[in-house]
Amino acid sequence: MRPSSYGVDLSPADARLLRGRVAPRALRWAAAAIGRGARVREICALDGGTSSAVHALSIEDASGQAHDLVLRRFVRLDWLAAEPDLAQREATALELLADSDLPAPRLVAVDHDGSAADVPAVLMTRLSGRVEWNPTELDPFLRGLAEPLPTIHATALPAGIGLPNYRRHEPRLRRPPLWTSRPELWQRAIEVLDGSAAFGERRLIHRDYHPGNVLWHRAKVVGVVDWVNASIGPPWADVAHCRVNLAAQYGQPAAERFLDLYRECAGNREDYDRYWDIAAAADVATAIASAHETEEFIANALANM
Repeated sequence: MRPSSYGVDLSPADARLLRGRVAPRALRWAAAAIGRGARVREICALDGGTSSAVHALSIEDASGQAHDLVLRRFVRLDWLAAEPDLAQREATALELLADSDLPAPRLVAVDHDGSAADVPAVLMTRLSGRVEWNPTELDPFLRGLAEPLPTIHATALPAGIGLPNYRRHEPRLRRPPLWTSRPELWQRAIEVLDGSAAFGERRLIHRDYHPGNVLWHRAKVVGVVDWVNASIGPPWADVAHCRVNLAAQYGQPAAERFLDLYRECAGNREDYDRYWDIAAAADVATAIASAHETEEFIANALANM
């Protein structure tokens, strides 16, 4: 089962916006990035995203060689109004990762402001593999998810890097969600979030790390994608975000096992502050399909503080 919140069930309007026709201007820009005489031969909308339009392109250069690429266009004007640097943010993250061992896309071109491609856009290499939501064996799957994180967090950060600092997603949760039957649970969570947290190390973080952004081939991770939310902040934010998604999809034991495996992979024996679980749950309070599992995740975090 793949969660509906990850772009499977779209309204007709969203389907047209995110999966519909790519503007000819954007295609010309993408072809020009490959070189003079290049032509777009194939276009295919990719499933999974709800915040940007993502299409696979096959571009043939002047010599006849095919280039398999991904074009991300930031077509949601409300999101751009709040965060106008989205294209630059993903491009910066991909540039940082270019020399790392992490299997991430390589940046081909970026249009920061939409002056060339109609809307801000990022053109990147296309990785093989597919998203996996139904692993045959859960433990190897969780280990595979844990293994890329230390590499991400070890990425060298040059001075003045143009990525934002970690922050909780806006709007900040100020009251229990309207759908909840456990408002007292959420109120306790809000009180925790209103307190202070030890943010710790400042590292490159994916900021949206979960199974939907990891590609697999033959039970091996072959790609980590969707770097739009890349930030500078504590590694625990990535761990917690993945944990809340795992709890919603596979149950709390999977989230606990993932924490153990991450610690093993990272050689990290620090105490885990359950503040990060609560912050992650608040971030996805209206996005996770399984509200019950999310609330159980919060209850578990509060019980272990």
